[in-house]
Amino acid sequence: PVSAIAIAIMLSFAFAGGFSNTAMGLYGIGVAAVGMLSTLGIGIHQDGMLKNHLTYEIMQPETVGLNASKLVLGKHSGRHAFRVRLEEMGYDNLTKDELNQAFQRFKRVADKKKVVTDADIEAIIADEIYQPVEIWKLNQIQVSCGDQSIPTASVSMTGPDGEEHKDAALGTGPVDAVYQAINRIIGAKSTLTEFSISAVTEGLDAQAEATIRIQPENGNTKYGLNPQTSQPFNRTFSGHGASTDIVVASARAYLSALNKMLAAKEEKSSVVER
Repeated sequence: PVSAIAIAIMLSFAFAGGFSNTAMGLYGIGVAAVGMLSTLGIGIHQDGMLKNHLTYEIMQPETVGLNASKLVLGKHSGRHAFRVRLEEMGYDNLTKDELNQAFQRFKRVADKKKVVTDADIEAIIADEIYQPVEIWKLNQIQVSCGDQSIPTASVSMTGPDGEEHKDAALGTGPVDAVYQAINRIIGAKSTLTEFSISAVTEGLDAQAEATIRIQPENGNTKYGLNPQTSQPFNRTFSGHGASTDIVVASARAYLSALNKMLAAKEEKSSVVER
């Protein structure tokens, strides 16, 4: 707002001793301006800064003790700023489709968070790009739970046939209910051997990252084949998922592990046939 900017200018002028020394007051305003512009979060300003930093920087960041300008990514950030940050983080080998996929996920996260940190971006890349081939794709989940009700989940997924599949299930908790509904749709039985949730970033709007490990139920060995001995064995499949909603993160992680398990089954079947 204009009023907030005006107040900030007056305070900067006053704290720098501007009422007794006009030059120092103007210098104080310049320092404050660089501080604000060095953490820009508006898309059009970020694009302009990346093309020519002198567009908005009236002073060099080094003049006031900063190493360089840093763009804060948020819901107003554009594709250019997002791509540059990815390159700075070492993700400079993404294809155009992968970049678009990651950017769409970034925008969804940014709508829920004020600032998207580097840790958030790493979680986005891990969850969107470095995932197994989607045999089953999660479309939507809806959960109902409470201390006086039985947790219920309804799940919509797209199968390998390209058709939408829906089902619902009860569980001991919201995550268990989602897992039961997914199992009813896919029909692949597995045993959950490990489940963990951790916060990627700090704050109430932090992204949650779920990590799980599963094994085929009852020691089923048809999903694993030792590459050296060609003997079947009971494999463990891991999955990761990230979201600001821990139930969604858990569902993504579980489906990631299931897709790996199903892909391994198909791979073994093709090896046996050959």
